[in-house]
Amino acid sequence: MNAEQLYEKLLENLRKRVQAGSFELAGLAMGGAWIAERLAHDLRLPHFGIINVAFHRDDYAEKGMTALRTASTMTTHLPFDVSGANVILIDDVLLTGRTVRAALNELFDFGRPAQVELMVLADRGNRELPVTANFVGEQVQVPENQILVLEKDTAGKFSFQLEEREQ
Repeated sequence: MNAEQLYEKLLENLRKRVQAGSFELAGLAMGGAWIAERLAHDLRLPHFGIINVAFHRDDYAEKGMTALRTASTMTTHLPFDVSGANVILIDDVLLTGRTVRAALNELFDFGRPAQVELMVLADRGNRELPVTANFVGEQVQVPENQILVLEKDTAGKFSFQLEEREQ
């Protein structure tokens, strides 16, 4: 799958959405934040938000210092009033839904949005929670022992890499 083509598909969906009304973008650190930043630039939006889910993850105890390192590199920053906003939450890959749950918890720490929609480049299925994306670049099949990792090159272009899952 071509991450750049999937990005263009999501960008086109949001171009139509800009005409329909206002919304705020909030990307999940790291991959979702990269996508949100580029979407905001390409759509000429004044800002975008970043959500760090490290402290709301249900596997925080298992991840330990790994989660803390992630938290320290990219903190939650929402340059808009969350209360009453229409928020499009952006992530790179949707799998179990647990990261989205954590992102919603973090988002609601800042206020109560009017609506939250989810946008992802790739949807792997295998949900553990009842979470569905409103905007999906592509449904993908990846072996369970592998993870799909979004990469960004120095020019800001996206690609996916398959990596072996840590046991």
